[in-house]
Amino acid sequence: MKKTKNTQSAEPVSLNETMPHQISAPSFEGTGIKMEPPFVNEHGVTIGDSIYASPNSPLENWTKDTDPSIMAGDEWVHPTNDIGWNTSENRELLESKKKPQAYPFMHPSKDVSQGSD
Repeated sequence: MKKTKNTQSAEPVSLNETMPHQISAPSFEGTGIKMEPPFVNEHGVTIGDSIYASPNSPLENWTKDTDPSIMAGDEWVHPTNDIGWNTSENRELLESKKKPQAYPFMHPSKDVSQGSD
């Protein structure tokens, strides 16, 4: 079996403010949070492209002498394409930022239908 090598892609990884290739990924649509493109960190590793093997990654070049702290910090976390968005707490955070479905046909702070039934 021939092994294929992952390559870095400049193609967008989101579609309509969601990550269609991640089955549990939430939609950012209507939250005011814009999907951000992948970026290259100071180690030459592309973060946020959904390709999880990179020739420059310490994970791909690990030895017994590698200090695990090299992979700590914000430079290893993508703001919108990160597995952390799939947690229930972060999904709730996104849902709380979305406007109600009745918007814009409802009063922002008064329920005018209360007690009418």
